Amino acid sequence: MNKKVIFFEVQGGTDKGPDGYRLDTMPMVNALKQRGQDAEVIFFEVTKKDEIFDYVKENGVAYVSRINPGNLEHEEEYFEMLRELCAAGVIGMPHPDAMIGYGSKDVLSKLVSTNLVPDDTFAYYTIEAFKAQFPTSLALTERVLKQNRGSTGEGIWRVKLVEPLAAGITEVPLDAKIKCTEAKDNHVEYWELGAFMTFCEQYITGSNGMLIDMRFLPRITEGEIRLFMLRDKPVHVVHKKPADTEDAFSATLFSGAQYRYDKPEDWEQLVQNFLTQLPLVTNLLGNYDLPLIWTADFMLDTNEAGEDCYILGEMNCSCVGFTSELTLAHQVAEEIIACIEEHRTISA
Repeated sequence: MNKKVIFFEVQGGTDKGPDGYRLDTMPMVNALKQRGQDAEVIFFEVTKKDEIFDYVKENGVAYVSRINPGNLEHEEEYFEMLRELCAAGVIGMPHPDAMIGYGSKDVLSKLVSTNLVPDDTFAYYTIEAFKAQFPTSLALTERVLKQNRGSTGEGIWRVKLVEPLAAGITEVPLDAKIKCTEAKDNHVEYWELGAFMTFCEQYITGSNGMLIDMRFLPRITEGEIRLFMLRDKPVHVVHKKPADTEDAFSATLFSGAQYRYDKPEDWEQLVQNFLTQLPLVTNLLGNYDLPLIWTADFMLDTNEAGEDCYILGEMNCSCVGFTSELTLAHQVAEEIIACIEEHRTISA
């Protein structure tokens, strides 16, 4: 029997078209069917979790998760079902733990042994660790704090001392004045360090709470570079240039950034270095198969030799959309079929 590729969605949300589906879902379903691979969409409902599991286990060769985390009320139950499906032999695109590993902000702290992330990048899972390290980090250089939750720049803060420290001071006093710019809309707030750190405790507490602390890269004003990937294949590069204002460092459309679509060969140095690092990245993130559709965002920096280099800012793989380029559905379909064939060969 030609088992199906199952696309998981949820009802509702702002990412749906008039037919109730994500705009990029049915093009993938149809592209698979054109190639002789049956496919269908199932809307996940927690009350039908066992029924859905039984159906997909019996009828599915693979699943493709197309659920925006912001629309998913029962994430733990959904991930539990996906893990059980993978354990039952259904091919996960992606495996839920790969979804977490590649999509969480602390991916940066896990990749400091690669050449993609500076070694002075820290993850704070407790308030105590945050209080112990951040004043020292800020004494060294301007920083960026990133919360794990949120999107479109919310809870991502550029933090800068208003006045430089005196020579020999290695820890910023809690009453020092700081200038904080949020990536959501590039608005500026002035705080004392201690009060700001107390404000940031909200990002650490609660489910999946944590903060990433990394150095600010001034060349972000030249733009953020997003690699759009299909498994191990770069498809295109999006160059996202922040608004041309004094404090702007956000590369979101909401903040006024300008987007440009380039070919991967236009960014050969970045692409080749990233592909070279992929085996190590895969190993450090749990040795799961690469996500089907995912992105990696980079910023320009200058190394000790005065040469351009690229620093990883984050990766996303939970539900990367391509609604502005729906013809990509055919490439996605080819990758899905290739992945299924690879698994069949391994199992044979």
